[in-house]
Amino acid sequence: MKIQIRDEVTFIIQALEKAGFEAFLVGGAVRDLILAQQNKLDPDEAVKDYDFATNATPDEIQQLFPESFYENEFGTVAITHQELLKQMGVPSAESILPKPHHPPKDRIIDLVQATKIHKSLGISKKIEQEKIKTVWLSDFEITTYRSGEVYADFRRPDPTKLVWGKTINEDLKRRDFTINAMALKFIKKDEYELIDPFKGLDDLNQHFIKTVGDPTQRFKEDALRMLRAVRFAVQLNMQISDQTFEAIINHGQLITKISWERISDEFLKILASQYPAEGIKLLDESGLLQFVLPEILQGKAVSQGGHHTTDVWTHSLDSIKECPNPDPIVRLATLLHDVAKPQTFEIRNDKITFYNHEIIGSRMADTIAKRFKLPNAQRKQLFTLVRYHMFYYQPHHTDAAIRRFMRKVGLENIDEILDLREADRLGSGARKTSWRLEEMKQRMVEQLNQPMEVTDLDINGYDLMKEFALKSGPWIGEVLNKLLEKVLDEPELNKKDELMTLAKELIKQN
Repeated sequence: MKIQIRDEVTFIIQALEKAGFEAFLVGGAVRDLILAQQNKLDPDEAVKDYDFATNATPDEIQQLFPESFYENEFGTVAITHQELLKQMGVPSAESILPKPHHPPKDRIIDLVQATKIHKSLGISKKIEQEKIKTVWLSDFEITTYRSGEVYADFRRPDPTKLVWGKTINEDLKRRDFTINAMALKFIKKDEYELIDPFKGLDDLNQHFIKTVGDPTQRFKEDALRMLRAVRFAVQLNMQISDQTFEAIINHGQLITKISWERISDEFLKILASQYPAEGIKLLDESGLLQFVLPEILQGKAVSQGGHHTTDVWTHSLDSIKECPNPDPIVRLATLLHDVAKPQTFEIRNDKITFYNHEIIGSRMADTIAKRFKLPNAQRKQLFTLVRYHMFYYQPHHTDAAIRRFMRKVGLENIDEILDLREADRLGSGARKTSWRLEEMKQRMVEQLNQPMEVTDLDINGYDLMKEFALKSGPWIGEVLNKLLEKVLDEPELNKKDELMTLAKELIKQN
């Protein structure tokens, strides 16, 4: 088939073939390249991970790619994009590869500035400038054919019982889904032969997720494949075949054998897809949700009253469906924002109430974040978004109150909590926004240049020690925090002389 592929991919395949080995591009990259071609998408945007299969052993692979590394027991040798470009002869690859950046956001309150990215990686003797784009890619992974794997723990092959395979078909046979069990063999520039022994292309065209061979066997080998089936369904807008879905229902409890790091990774990818609500529904229908996120199941049949017309469960799904932010942590916060409503449900004066559900919910969200092994920064963000999602605004609120809200939520979370509010409103059947919310946004924009953190003060701890001839100690933080409270009320006090006068009074009081 005619297909446009990056020159780095061609370089790896040709290097292996020139040395007398077989070499194929395999896995998700093949699937995504085909989809990109069918949908007329930029292949460099569609594919960020490239995997290869070969009959060369790890030692033989490393002889061809001296700067590669082999740090596992499963025959996979990896080489970074930077080192590969150097080997290809691209000059100064380390200086022209882009650094990670934040993409621009078209937001009312935008606290992240985008950085510019160069359009090319420069001219090489071997590769034309326009062919190498500055797309940051994951490590290129080259794996020796494998066959006859033995899985002992429902998670990964036993490295002591690995058997190298002899053909590409043997290697493809061990893979999870037919759409991931295709390979491309280089013929000539932009022309490849498709190796497709399990009719993955047919399933891709018919939008079906099917396992390679018996689904029960595939899921007993690696139970995470059940979550991956759901993830691919919502990422690629495909349907899980009846036989595969039935096997997930029958063996869902095996997911408990999988580490939470791996579960979390797949779950967040489901949330980051175009169809997060459908993903949660599939997890529920398959029985996997009870093992992954049982807390939200309690919202089923819990009425809300007031302006709500659905139960807590349905509202949560409707909200995540409407969430405008693709960040999976923001979407997780949206899914969990009412997670404590079932346990705070009360009827007072003939009205349904959920007093303090945001406080209890934030604690529950933090417990979930710990279970999911989320990094501390994401844990904190999740807690904050759930804790303060019930914010409200009235025109009589002072500028100081606006600043205190912004400080409480954190400037880095302002856009995100507004996204959650939009999702919450739309998920309730309300309009996207209101005049109060728009007015609050405008007032927050006006306060963005005001001091909100201790580091914004015109003095620091060193200034205090020098001025009052005191040694370092907890008193510094106490004084600075009290000064910040005053400055939040009256920003004009943020001048060194004014702050020193206030600090003197505070120190005397102690």
